[in-house]
Amino acid sequence: MDAAISEDYARPRSLDEALDLLARRDWKILAGGTDFYPELADRKPSRPVLDVTAIADLRGIGEHADAWRIGAATTWADLIAAELPPAFDGLKLAARELGSVQIQNRASIAGNLCTASPAGDGIPPLLTLEAEIEVASGSGVRAVALGDFIDGYRSTVLGEAEMITAIVVPKSAATGLSHFAKLGARRYLVISIAMVAVRLDLEDRQIRNAAIAVGACSPVAKRLNALERDLAGASVSADFAAMIADHHLADLSPIDDVRATAEYRLRALPTLIARSLRGALDGADL
Repeated sequence: MDAAISEDYARPRSLDEALDLLARRDWKILAGGTDFYPELADRKPSRPVLDVTAIADLRGIGEHADAWRIGAATTWADLIAAELPPAFDGLKLAARELGSVQIQNRASIAGNLCTASPAGDGIPPLLTLEAEIEVASGSGVRAVALGDFIDGYRSTVLGEAEMITAIVVPKSAATGLSHFAKLGARRYLVISIAMVAVRLDLEDRQIRNAAIAVGACSPVAKRLNALERDLAGASVSADFAAMIADHHLADLSPIDDVRATAEYRLRALPTLIARSLRGALDGADL
């Protein structure tokens, strides 16, 4: 085994080494560290640290016959720079909102999912892309839909001996146009009051299929399935804000916090959704 190991730290150089270590001890996984270190403040880690930054197979974006595969340790800056279809434009916009450029250069995409914050910028766009999370352990690999992977406030279904190895976007969902809009107290370096990601498939100047996800308005980001159904067949010139009704937002459960009230979030959402839909269509040849 080539891993650098001490009593409280290990830096494996292969995925097999990492999974073997995970099977034998309860580790805290370290990738970008942009959540890891702020959460520590001036405390020592409560668990030994498994540093996965030397595992080359965990980083990079690849196109396969039926899917796009994003390595777990791929950074948001890597994603921004990648040549990807327009369906990923919303995810790239979210990446540019994720902290400063320095953070984007360090933060891993999987780390954003494991933190599972309601305000995690990358989660709504990945929901519209119907992303699956590839989870590995010493006993094998399983795929979990992103909507099932995050199962509550800052909670995931990841087991103690498991780690994310990739985010997989099926080619069937990597189609159409996309956008992302975020509402905050200022333009940059801000935690979301609300955010919306959309992906639209068009046909004959109509919306054939819509995928819409909202974050920071419930413990877990959610797809707006009822609104998606009602938008199917809508003209690209429709008044989208007028089409959004209260029942479309019924599954959301925003809270009052220091950034905004629940009422403000709900009132702002129709405008934010309409802007996101229009933003996606701005990239169409209409």
